[in-house]
Amino acid sequence: MYAPPRRHGQALSGEALAHTPEERLAPLRRAGAKPPGVSLRVTEIFPSLQGEGRDIGVPTVFVRLTGCNLRCVWCDTEYSFTGGSWMALDEVLARVEAHAGVRAVCLTGGEPLLQKEHQDLVAALTGRGYRVVVETSGSRPIAGALLHEAVCVSMDIKCPGSGEEGSLLDENIAALRAKDQVKFVLADKADFDFMRGVIATRLKGCPAPVTAQPVGGSAEGVRQIAEWVAEAGLNVRVLPQLHKLLWGDTAGR
Repeated sequence: MYAPPRRHGQALSGEALAHTPEERLAPLRRAGAKPPGVSLRVTEIFPSLQGEGRDIGVPTVFVRLTGCNLRCVWCDTEYSFTGGSWMALDEVLARVEAHAGVRAVCLTGGEPLLQKEHQDLVAALTGRGYRVVVETSGSRPIAGALLHEAVCVSMDIKCPGSGEEGSLLDENIAALRAKDQVKFVLADKADFDFMRGVIATRLKGCPAPVTAQPVGGSAEGVRQIAEWVAEAGLNVRVLPQLHKLLWGDTAGR
């Protein structure tokens, strides 16, 4: 039986798990004076390879926004919950454009949809001809610039093993198109069975392809999920987390 590997950040700190819903959002409200104009609270911007989903292996600039309303127990980016720096939209764009030749951008977090200015950033990127992937838990509305044909909404439906089952807004499923994707991160067979149930019910008729990956992204976990998928006859793409296989839990990769 597959058991997820213990990785840095997989088990959240007690402090993070104890945060109330109000405390989870507080960093965005008290993180210092927000500058005038359109600005975003950013944890990091870095080039790497897309490690997940339909664009796996594609050179990508990652823009990680600060703040998250959820506390998945295996989260590997707790450092994005707080801190970060306010950056003007033009500064963010300049940092992205500094990586000449890379034409894909992934907006991630945390939960990037917590900052309404994500709309301005996505619109500016698509206007400059970038392909944009926006990673979200689906716990905030998918609308506006996220519906652009050059934007792939990567919606991570939380399984019971995450501790955040039930966070998905059902109306977001109706917003998904074939350009988008749905992701499930599986910790065990119970999570797999949960995924099967969601695919058969809430995702029935949804045109977005589905990806399944193991917590920690290991090859062993991929093999186990592949066996379950084959036994169940599911039309699901099974993938590792490529960046974890290449660089482990190194931040900024």
